[in-house]
Amino acid sequence: MKGRTLPALSLLALVCLGIGAAAPAEGQRFRRSTSRVRLGDGLPDQPGGFTFCRLAFVEVRREPGGSSWDTDFPNAERNLTTRLSQLTPTPISRWEHGEVGYAIVRATDAELFECPFLFGSHVGVTGFDADEVEALRKYFDKGGFLWVDDFWGNAAWRQWERQMELVFPERRIVDLPLDHPLFEIVYQVPELPQIPSIQHWRRSGGGTSERGLESRQPHIRAILDEGGRIVVLITHNTDIADGWEREAEDPQFFYRFSPDAYAVGVNVAVWMMTH
Repeated sequence: MKGRTLPALSLLALVCLGIGAAAPAEGQRFRRSTSRVRLGDGLPDQPGGFTFCRLAFVEVRREPGGSSWDTDFPNAERNLTTRLSQLTPTPISRWEHGEVGYAIVRATDAELFECPFLFGSHVGVTGFDADEVEALRKYFDKGGFLWVDDFWGNAAWRQWERQMELVFPERRIVDLPLDHPLFEIVYQVPELPQIPSIQHWRRSGGGTSERGLESRQPHIRAILDEGGRIVVLITHNTDIADGWEREAEDPQFFYRFSPDAYAVGVNVAVWMMTH
């Protein structure tokens, strides 16, 4: 299926931005919302569609910026899930109190196995223990999918690579070529965008590489199973989720980054659900 072009997505996203701003349960316009969803709450009590599950983990090292698993939480998941339901026919889960369907899980939580879509942020600081490694291995063997995003530079990459070697000692991380059909399943994505945090973008006068020359090149990589299914998707040296989280905080940031961020996010979600 040929995907739509990015300009078409930009127009649709702008329309949806106005829709979302008018919806009290979903609009985050010009403010950061606090979440009523907490670690340990389990999965949405009104299931029936796409659920964004975020992976919680323990930090074993520090990175500039001091963030952890909750980077971009909760508006990244709220906004991507909302836009996915508006830009595609995808149904979504919900919480009884009005939140769109997202949850926080640890690798060792039983609910992990009810999360087909798992997202990890700032993973260059994590270190899985033996129980987490075993649980993740079982999760992936049963068909689970993990997307990790927003970690920058060589040290963070090496840390995450070591964790994947524990979970998948027999598999390698490979570059995902831009002719992979994931990049056109809904929208045409000609290249992986480098999206900085909005704070870095402001401080640097519009710069996109958060670690200077060391992180100048964004990468999209993957771990595949024996049949070629993407088990772990890795976006390194870019913060795709900030394009969702900050969609209405700064119009210039939105126009520059959010359409590209949603193109990637919608494509990944649809690919995961159909493969």
